[in-house]
Amino acid sequence: MADPKSSMPTSRTTIGRTLRYDRGADRAGAVEVPVEVPVNVVYGNLPYAVMMMTPADLDDFVLGFSLTEGIVSGAGEIRDVRVQEQEQGFVVTVDLAAEAFGRHLARRRSLSGRTSCGLCGVESLDQIPGASRGAEPAMPVAPAAIEHALSTLDAHQPLNRLTRAVHAAAFCSMDGEILMAREDVGRHNALDKLIGACLRAGLAARDGFVVITSRCSFEMIEKAAIFGTGTLVAISAPTSLAIDRAKALGIALVAVARRDTAVAFTPSRQPPEAIAS
Repeated sequence: MADPKSSMPTSRTTIGRTLRYDRGADRAGAVEVPVEVPVNVVYGNLPYAVMMMTPADLDDFVLGFSLTEGIVSGAGEIRDVRVQEQEQGFVVTVDLAAEAFGRHLARRRSLSGRTSCGLCGVESLDQIPGASRGAEPAMPVAPAAIEHALSTLDAHQPLNRLTRAVHAAAFCSMDGEILMAREDVGRHNALDKLIGACLRAGLAARDGFVVITSRCSFEMIEKAAIFGTGTLVAISAPTSLAIDRAKALGIALVAVARRDTAVAFTPSRQPPEAIAS
């Protein structure tokens, strides 16, 4: 696989004016903001999605996105990735193995990607994607491991430290050591980048857990399930459907996660009060 690197920076300096509510003097100054660009994902010669995202780690994103979209079943089904930088953004062309491309043609659908939507392009309820998981239960994650991961997460978010405007997703060992992390303006994109990075690095999903810095909606559960992790920790709250999907898929969902407390929303082999207390 080619290594598609971007020459575009991931942040940009602009001028902002601080407005004082007490009618004091305004003050202008430099503000660092994240770069957001459209990335057109093309399989073969067929455009598939336009994702609004941060132009970094596109190789990781393409792999994770292709997996969680059900286009490939593993990294070996991607033959090559080519990135063309254009004035408006990027075109990422993905060459698939013949069998994978055949499957893709059979289930092709239109999808217009956004940073806030996980079902763009789905035209009816029966098209809502669903992950499947084996019956093997995941190992429980100790509360101390979650605490350790959250306490060190900031160190793995350089772009967010600069801009305070992007999401992160991290893969952690069972003792809470962060092994891999990725950032993006879109929470879905950050998780796809992380999944791709873990696959490329040979990290086994069931040997750790995933932390996301966003709310947890059902599609984040779906992506985690497709990746194969047993526990998803979210800093913000989950939706009702996320809780239902996590229960159905056997994923331990821990959310509203802070450095001193968290709430377990789905059953695991350790009591929720051990995490929430």
